Amino acid sequence: MSGDFIDLQSDTQTRPTDGMREAIANAEVGDEQRGEDPSVNRLCARVADLLGKEAAVFLPSGCMCNNIAILVHCRAGDAIILDQYAHIVTTEAGAMAALAGVMPATVAGERGVFSPEQVVAAIRPKKRNLPRSRLVSIEQTANLAGGTVWPLATVEAVGEAAHEHGLLVHMDGARLFNAVAATGDSAKDYSAPCDSVWIDLSKGLGCPVGGVLAGTADFIEEAWLWKHRLGGAMRQAGILAAAGLYALDHHVERLAEDNRNMRLFAEKLVGVPGIAVEPDTVESNIAFLDVSATGLAAAAFSEELVARGVRIGAQEPDRLRALAHLDVTRDQVLQAAQIVAGLARELVSR
Repeated sequence: MSGDFIDLQSDTQTRPTDGMREAIANAEVGDEQRGEDPSVNRLCARVADLLGKEAAVFLPSGCMCNNIAILVHCRAGDAIILDQYAHIVTTEAGAMAALAGVMPATVAGERGVFSPEQVVAAIRPKKRNLPRSRLVSIEQTANLAGGTVWPLATVEAVGEAAHEHGLLVHMDGARLFNAVAATGDSAKDYSAPCDSVWIDLSKGLGCPVGGVLAGTADFIEEAWLWKHRLGGAMRQAGILAAAGLYALDHHVERLAEDNRNMRLFAEKLVGVPGIAVEPDTVESNIAFLDVSATGLAAAAFSEELVARGVRIGAQEPDRLRALAHLDVTRDQVLQAAQIVAGLARELVSR
């Protein structure tokens, strides 16, 4: 809940809980840039262990995690194989081109999930006049494709294909723990085929800021170089890391509730005139609604919802994207579904 609204526009809308605020207030701190902040050091060690990697670095944002990984793995002119709807391509202001000088080699995955065969087909031949295929990037879960969960077997197969052809593998793990909650497979198993992986603290985990990028010790040493260059080094960052530690203790298992709530939201809208939704495709905490049959564009439909106390963002001209998170209860999700259904019925009956 955000103010007087039931806020389903993003899981980034979460606010620190009382317990998290207490942890922030009581955080041990030091100079993070010098490696002297005990809370940051504990967070990085814990995430590295959770993901089965040698080391990790705390960064201000998930976008910085993605782009530092690209900057370490790639040289200017290299190509990255990834889904056409990947966040790195669609929603990071062209950072891969602006910062690293690399180019996307997009593939049309099945709801954001591509196959090892597609990876192999996208690899450029080794010729002097062609860009070098260097990196494969997996987004878990696949946000703009509908929150699709990558099956572990597919992650492993894609990783094996990439490595067989001399490519590295990166995982954008912004909602990795939602996938863990949905499948029961561990974050460590999902991360094993990947040369770098990060988790977001500011989405379902409910922290105010931050992400943690993990990989080999050598990779993280290079990542620190780019952290400085991009202005990401911090001082007494333990007040932020303490929120992450609290979230890992208290907010990981409850992500299953978010997944269930969004599936319930979608189910309540099945058969509503003017709304097209497929609950069977709601695998995590994200659902897309096609509202074109109501006669309103998604942006206008979204504005009408705000007037009724619900926030759901317009993702495309005809589609809304709704996300469940820890600030929205099951009852509020049901109430939001009633409001969406009521508006759709009003519009269709005009």
